[in-house]
Amino acid sequence: MSDNRQSLSDLGAALQQQSTAAQDSSDNQADAYMAGQIEEPVQRAPLRAQELDKYGRAYATGRRKDAVARVWLKPGSGKITINGRDQETYFARPTLRLVINQVFGITEREGQYDVICTVKGGGLSGQAGAVKHGISQALTKYEPILRSPVKAAGFLTRDPRVVERKKYGRAKARRSFQFSKR
Repeated sequence: MSDNRQSLSDLGAALQQQSTAAQDSSDNQADAYMAGQIEEPVQRAPLRAQELDKYGRAYATGRRKDAVARVWLKPGSGKITINGRDQETYFARPTLRLVINQVFGITEREGQYDVICTVKGGGLSGQAGAVKHGISQALTKYEPILRSPVKAAGFLTRDPRVVERKKYGRAKARRSFQFSKR
């Protein structure tokens, strides 16, 4: 019984020595910082964990206007498939393809990832915006280090602008019916 008490007291003394040593070292670091001998320790945001499915792909959902895009991203040759079709056939306008590839341009990852997505709802412009939003989210899940440049470019923010609803007593959302004097 006395051996247990002795070992507990030894353990308590050792813990007290460690805590005072740690406090002394932190005080010394603070004094050195105040004297200008060492630089301020850089506070970085904790890096998020990589989120992959069982096939090694990153999944994300992108939204814009009424369009919703489900996006899967994996390393590859840079092929983008939308609803089973190549991006050149689905988005015939070059401006829409430019919108989709903006994310890879910002992160300098052109031709490094294959993208497979399904998109529903809205028109072509809204669908392109939804795919861009989904690619941005999926890329940050695959490579969490890219989150800050993608977020700084504003690609992770869902664009909240949608069509305003029609009001009663109006021809459209705000337009009045045509005035007739007679």
